[in-house]
Amino acid sequence: MHTRLLFTVLFLIAGTTLNAQLRLRGTVYDNSRNYTVESVLVQTNSGGFTQTDKLGNFSIPVNEQDSVWFVYEGRPTRKYAVKTIPRIDAFEIALNVPVKGMYKQLKEVVVHGRNYRMDSIRNRQDYAKVFNYRRPNLETMTNIGPGGAGIDINELIRAFQFRRNRSMLRFQARLMQQEADRFIDYRFNKTLVRQLTGLEGDALQQFMQAYRPTLEFTESASEYDFRQYIKTAFGLFQGKKAF
Repeated sequence: MHTRLLFTVLFLIAGTTLNAQLRLRGTVYDNSRNYTVESVLVQTNSGGFTQTDKLGNFSIPVNEQDSVWFVYEGRPTRKYAVKTIPRIDAFEIALNVPVKGMYKQLKEVVVHGRNYRMDSIRNRQDYAKVFNYRRPNLETMTNIGPGGAGIDINELIRAFQFRRNRSMLRFQARLMQQEADRFIDYRFNKTLVRQLTGLEGDALQQFMQAYRPTLEFTESASEYDFRQYIKTAFGLFQGKKAF
């Protein structure tokens, strides 16, 4: 029984590996087709996932029987069968969202904090599967039911999908880092720094790069302590410039 189960698992894993022989590359645009869209979730039926970069580009492994779809602001597109895509090295899609118009109306000082919270919640919802991911282990593979403990075959198969597990963990780490960077940007923003230091232009940029606070401090500091940090750092910045 165990031999048959192991053979079945290895057969499924081998089949998955053999099928993942293609790579779909492309770009995601807004509905005007003039502007690319960043951080769009790209998923496939075979379990692949990635997100578009700052230029709206993506690259994801697929097989000939696969379908791909895109999720933005929690809304998925229809599925596109890989075999119907004319050029898998240059697939372009336009989402029904006016990205440029959405950001054109934003004003840094008025909606900066509010947008951070909304974006963070939306990001957690869009990528819930990735944020909640856990590496397969004995606990996740064990089901406890009326008849006692048993093995979850899906978790057992997932445990042998080494490449996918590594990819998921890297993706999770990247999303966590992006969330941390956005939180620091939210508190350590140009409007606040400019208000406390009077810096402008290149000097403002240099100061913000040199004295960007850590995530731990940004999360724990009160508003008073955070402002004091900026003022103290500005004094050090001025001292260095004097030399």
